[in-house]
Amino acid sequence: MAPRAGNEPKDPKKPKPFPWVQALNGQPIGASNALAYVQALKQYISPNMKTLLFDYPNWDASKAGWYNQPWLANIREPLYGMYLGSEFAPSVYPGTGLTGSMKTYVLTFYDTTAAYTLGKVWGVDAMKPVVNDPKVTQFAEGSVILKLAVTTASPKEWPVMTNAVTLPIYIPPVDDSSNQPGIVHSSLMQVDIIVKDTKTAPKTGWVFTTLVYDQNAAGESGWDRMVPLGAQWGNDPQAVDASKPLRENVINPDAPLYSVQTLGWNGRLSGPNDGAVLTPAYVNGVMIPSGEYSGAAVSSCMSCHGTAAWPMKSFLLPNVTYPPSSYPPGDLNGALMVPTPGSSQWMNWFKSRPGTQPQDEGTVAFDYDMVFVFKSLPAWQQATQNLDPQEFMDIERADKIRRRIGSSHKSK
Repeated sequence: MAPRAGNEPKDPKKPKPFPWVQALNGQPIGASNALAYVQALKQYISPNMKTLLFDYPNWDASKAGWYNQPWLANIREPLYGMYLGSEFAPSVYPGTGLTGSMKTYVLTFYDTTAAYTLGKVWGVDAMKPVVNDPKVTQFAEGSVILKLAVTTASPKEWPVMTNAVTLPIYIPPVDDSSNQPGIVHSSLMQVDIIVKDTKTAPKTGWVFTTLVYDQNAAGESGWDRMVPLGAQWGNDPQAVDASKPLRENVINPDAPLYSVQTLGWNGRLSGPNDGAVLTPAYVNGVMIPSGEYSGAAVSSCMSCHGTAAWPMKSFLLPNVTYPPSSYPPGDLNGALMVPTPGSSQWMNWFKSRPGTQPQDEGTVAFDYDMVFVFKSLPAWQQATQNLDPQEFMDIERADKIRRRIGSSHKSK
């Protein structure tokens, strides 16, 4: 990683002007050109992704210029370095043929430009991170961060994954029958690509994009058949209910069914791995049960990442308290308690803030990066500081509820 002091890196591998900006043809991003923007980002990462996915013995992340966050070794599997994302029941994807509950695993990479910020925060040994200077925690223009998400559901268990890219991961049995790990041949279902682009997204500084697997798309490989789900460059704070059109989100009308069943609040961007639809959910004193065609869309890509600040004072999803509350209280099989949709408390998650502005007072904004504040920094803090573990336990309990989405809480 780059040192804390000095000029921001100039990545010779990154063409300028940025090809994704050129894809807009000099126009503001919108319905007519947002998917071209997504395709340009896919094309930019494709050479490296093809090596990672199809020629892994020759994958060298250092030479390719992709980096990971520190402090996550205890949750990462040893083959690709993935860690548990979420757990989903068939009720989340009705009509798509999923025969049982599944788990997803994820892997996040930072390109050379983005990794410069990792170096500024963590330093040379990752023991004394800089967490109190908002200038240090901001990403440089052109930073690209990507996240791969795979599902443990095989094509036989979920036909929509037929002919998808498969990756072997070494994890505990997906039916939780024992603690002995083994190899599971997972399917690549989603890739998120986010880019720091203050010209295209002057309000937030970021454009979030998502690719999903479409077995019916043209292409010779599973990577070729990864198609745009959509793009988001703001939280559309003016759209306080479904009657208001979205201006900062574009969804691909031809995206596969399973990928649009998990869109966020009122159709904002959220992928099938992202858990924006709570089922069950406890909304305004009313329990919305699990089951097909039920649940509550409560989040989006940017509303979740917009909570990125240290120390954290807001949960990833809208919640009535912090640490998050559930109903019945303390029940891991219960539901997260969320505010009334469209209320002032709710809309605190749906403001189009710059990455320098935290959601909560008394915190330092981490520029929409959730791995910093929800994964690596808490792991560092737990390992190096003598703290009361209760808050971490409360957050972990809420996250377990968030990750177990659907009518069943047993993964299969």
